[in-house]
Amino acid sequence: MDFIDLYCGAGFGARGAVAGGGVARLAVDIWQAATATYQCNFPEAHVITSSVDDVEPRRFDPALGADLLLTSPECTSHSLARGNRPADETSLETAISFMPWVDHFRPRWIVIENVARLRAWDRYASLCDQVARRGYEVSECLLNAADFGAPQARKRLFMICGRESSPPTVDALYPVHAPRRTARDIVDSDGTWRTTPLYSKRRAEATVERAERAIAELGRGVPFLIVYYTSDRAGGWQSLDQPLRTITTVDRFGLVTWDGNEPRLRMLQPPELLRAMGADRHLLDVGSRRDKVKLCGNGICSPVMQRIVECLRDIDNRVAREAA
Repeated sequence: MDFIDLYCGAGFGARGAVAGGGVARLAVDIWQAATATYQCNFPEAHVITSSVDDVEPRRFDPALGADLLLTSPECTSHSLARGNRPADETSLETAISFMPWVDHFRPRWIVIENVARLRAWDRYASLCDQVARRGYEVSECLLNAADFGAPQARKRLFMICGRESSPPTVDALYPVHAPRRTARDIVDSDGTWRTTPLYSKRRAEATVERAERAIAELGRGVPFLIVYYTSDRAGGWQSLDQPLRTITTVDRFGLVTWDGNEPRLRMLQPPELLRAMGADRHLLDVGSRRDKVKLCGNGICSPVMQRIVECLRDIDNRVAREAA
């Protein structure tokens, strides 16, 4: 199943698609760190560093993308993570900017990934209508990566669109008999990374307060994660025995470990975040540490896309058998 990957990021979604039987043929993203990482992982793909709007799809053989089009438009302006900042309409418009690619390639399948709040966008109905008018049936699937074997609780909307066959529903994608993985599965506990004392003069008071709430709940000597940039009622921390909470584009997780009776702190590192994306075999060697954190925060958990592509291939195979 050949696929084209728009807003491809570092290729975590593509990693899942390849595991599900796909082949990356063409990928586009505006961020050089993302495309360099993608090219490193998928050397057979033609990778373009550019805005999707600035690439003319008619440059390419339409047969190149006849199977599957993946697109992950910018989600910042749809997400609660932007806080009180006003939505950027240019960013919002990326959700429909892939239509010329659909018109040129006419793929059998389209998979659109975004935050769940995309459905609250005042042009969401128009997006669905534009896809439907091109002959596609749309299945809206809200999927949590933790249910597919990723050690991260990451809920995302996947609009799975089929032109020649009905797309799989949520019920068809579930159940997945994958082991329930947790944050404990991703952390390096062998002393690889340098830690500093939790109680230091330079430590922010809010950080210490988060940690003390966790210690009061768990007891001393139990490792846990501090969760920054959160407005929920979980106290600003989480147990290692739950899937990691959603990775964002900024450093969000501090790991508290113990040296005897002394708590020590460090931030989770890119290799650990990579495991949380379910992309353990992915290469993440391009850019700064901050770039790598952002690449993970912008990505799609690989096991989810693997399951989707496996389902699409199963449908194609069934149709082919029935036609034979």
